Amino acid sequence: MTVVVPTAEDMRELGLRLAGLLQPGDLLVLTGGLGAGKTTLTQGIGEGLKVRGPITSPTFVIARVHPSLAGGPPLVHVDAYRLGGFAELDDLDLDASVDESVTVVEWGEGLAEGLAEDRLEMIISRGDGPGEERRVRIVGVGDRWADLELDRG
Repeated sequence: MTVVVPTAEDMRELGLRLAGLLQPGDLLVLTGGLGAGKTTLTQGIGEGLKVRGPITSPTFVIARVHPSLAGGPPLVHVDAYRLGGFAELDDLDLDASVDESVTVVEWGEGLAEGLAEDRLEMIISRGDGPGEERRVRIVGVGDRWADLELDRG
């Protein structure tokens, strides 16, 4: 499925809607260029999961855990941009927390797929115009996401 996202606020809203579908053990792998909206999407997910924030890009710390403020799953937010390969991602021991957390991996394509058989892969690309428009291609992998439907409104 592809969702057109006109503004940054709409990207945050998409994250908020996604959060309503997420449960412990879910993995999201986000792909897109610099400034595509990966962190903005994650901020919406964090808001929807009611986790402690603020949610900022974890580029220099690589991974950050945001505990739930409402008894739900924590959000593990990872930035794999600076990682040299799967071995470095594996060193973070994310598999130890992936079952009880919602894990979002920015720049995770080609690295994070081994963390879970079921996952959402989200590819964010910029629109053709001068504005903020983005296209988000959402691919559900595995049985968990076989019937993925996202309310577009």
